[in-house]
Amino acid sequence: MANYNPRKKTFIRRKICRFCADRSLKIDYKDSRTLRFFITERGKILPKRISGNCAVHQRRLTLAIKRARNIALLPYTITITK
Repeated sequence: MANYNPRKKTFIRRKICRFCADRSLKIDYKDSRTLRFFITERGKILPKRISGNCAVHQRRLTLAIKRARNIALLPYTITITK
């Protein structure tokens, strides 16, 4: 343990945008199966730093999720009953 340095940062793998990596994927508000990957179990939209999307695709994704919620393809919130 002579080489142990507590201040040394570990390497964190950078997340890549799923839509930039695979150009065949399209963001569509009618495709609720794809949009479910980007919302939490409570119905909140995942932020860019967690989902790994680029800024352009995150904005398009947010708009698609909001449109899908408006026509009831995705829930606004999930109610938890006891």
